[in-house]
Amino acid sequence: MKQHYLKFTFLLLVSVPCLSYGQEESEKTQLINTGVLTVRPETKLSTRFDFVNTEKGDVVNDGEVIFYKNFSNEGYYGLTPTKKTSSTYFVVHKDTQAKQIKGGGLTSFYNVEFDSEWEGVAFNLQNNIDIYGSAHFKKGIIKIDPTIKEQGLSTGMMSFMPNAQHKNVGDHSFVDGEVEKVGRDGFEFPIGKETYYRPAFIEAPDNVKAVVLAEYYHNDIPFFETHKNTAGVVQLLNTNEYWRLNGKTGNEHTVILSLSWDDRTTPAELLKDPESELHIVRWDEQKQLWVDEGGVVDMSTKRVTTPIAIKDFGYFTLGTVKQDWILEGDVVIYNLVTPDGDGKNDYFIIDNIKKYPNNRVEVYNRWGVKVYETTGYDPNGDGSTNVFNGYSGGKITVDKSKKLPSGTYYYIVTYEYTDQHGSRMIKKAANLHLETN
Repeated sequence: MKQHYLKFTFLLLVSVPCLSYGQEESEKTQLINTGVLTVRPETKLSTRFDFVNTEKGDVVNDGEVIFYKNFSNEGYYGLTPTKKTSSTYFVVHKDTQAKQIKGGGLTSFYNVEFDSEWEGVAFNLQNNIDIYGSAHFKKGIIKIDPTIKEQGLSTGMMSFMPNAQHKNVGDHSFVDGEVEKVGRDGFEFPIGKETYYRPAFIEAPDNVKAVVLAEYYHNDIPFFETHKNTAGVVQLLNTNEYWRLNGKTGNEHTVILSLSWDDRTTPAELLKDPESELHIVRWDEQKQLWVDEGGVVDMSTKRVTTPIAIKDFGYFTLGTVKQDWILEGDVVIYNLVTPDGDGKNDYFIIDNIKKYPNNRVEVYNRWGVKVYETTGYDPNGDGSTNVFNGYSGGKITVDKSKKLPSGTYYYIVTYEYTDQHGSRMIKKAANLHLETN
């Protein structure tokens, strides 16, 4: 059958309520743009043909465009930077195959919506797309093509630019593949695998030019066959799933990371006492083992958050830690501080720490901000000097001597311990509950 083409060497759409092309559909029919195509604000354009924007094609969408068939961009598809009226809709009907969104050209959206009438993978993304406004995950999974091209770029990529967000994400619609976030924004990565939505969350990076990428993996048995060693403090490892994070933050800082557990994907043996035992662990490439990154647990959201910025990017999963580990030297840490003058828990008590003067104590709030730091903690062992009593202090210079609000904090205690085997540093980190009311 001879192919039919609709070609545009130049097309300027005026501001009318709706403009669409309703020619009789054909499996071979394509809408091809070889020149300039401009969709002005308050203008609607829809096509039920495959859309092809050639290398010479230039599309500026400041209105609304609906694509019911495949989308291919080898040229430029974008919007006017000063306008926020642009919306693009990708729609999949039950009687069609998964939509191809492909091409090597620059593709930018302000608002974009993915809407499918059938379950599972409905969109195959083989193009790098940038989102400046909002992505609406109405229905349908977006599968990213991870193939690396000659230029060193992946064939498919979804990037959220500064201040861009998404909505309605869940098991019904997410990204199966790597998602990129640019800018100084806290972000929920809309990622998952198969039929499971399993996001990763980051707090706002320090740098406005920060770039963080995240992807989720499920049932990757070969991976854990080569990544099975754990540090001594790690008791059980989640070998059903993991997340990979890469990034460039522009400085020595990384990000505070949150991961969630899900009864459908997270092993039940890890969830017997998540509030006390569940932490985030990271694969240390140099040590070739999983190391503890800490964990502040929110039972209401089933989410675990690192108390401070992660030490490095890489592979992450959940694991339980040995809370009953006996600290060397009979050091005992009490995790409740109530500085009310009643003689009970008026300061952060660490029994026997005075025996190990080469020590450091740090306290962080729920956002990972250090509120207290000192060395040589409680040298007299009676709380009379150099202790944490609910006020910011020690080596902290910002808001020094400020009374801290009640809440859950996070401590890190490090001290040098010596026995017949030699000297080594002991580290303990956990929640610290402060009541100042």
